[in-house]
Amino acid sequence: MTAKLGTALRIALTAAAVAAAQPASAHITFEAKEVKAGATARFVLRVPHGCAGSATIAVRISIPEGLSEANPQSKPGWTLDIVSAGPETTASTEAGDDAHAGPGGAAVEEISWSGRLEDARHDEFIFRAKVDAAAAGKDLFVPVVQQCEAGLERWIEIPASGGSADDLRFPAPSVKVVR
Repeated sequence: MTAKLGTALRIALTAAAVAAAQPASAHITFEAKEVKAGATARFVLRVPHGCAGSATIAVRISIPEGLSEANPQSKPGWTLDIVSAGPETTASTEAGDDAHAGPGGAAVEEISWSGRLEDARHDEFIFRAKVDAAAAGKDLFVPVVQQCEAGLERWIEIPASGGSADDLRFPAPSVKVVR
């Protein structure tokens, strides 16, 4: 009996160690792993669930250097907010309203969607942006803040030069820029 218990304990500990060594699969990610340099790309941000049992009520992204002309897609039932550089810095639209540019045509710096996504559900948030030709061969990281009814997840970590996103606890979603 003791040998069986010892074996079961070793198996359980080994399984726990393997699970702990695996990168978390619940990260916010992009559908596409690569985008073409110099082209306008469609970015589909995948949100797999809420925050530790709490519904997601907002998803906010920061447009990084290397992307321009960001154009978010409205979502039915969600409010879209755009923060742009320039004198008028915010615009808000309900789903179905025109959200093709920032206020006054200024560069979009941040996009957020506010609504409700139950913890057990997943969804996608979409925007288009032009990819800088000079970004070819690099990884582009797009910081995301996921706000929940109880809590907040900051998917904003960017690996140091030469580092890997696999080593980060809350990595920003990324895409590889190819020629």
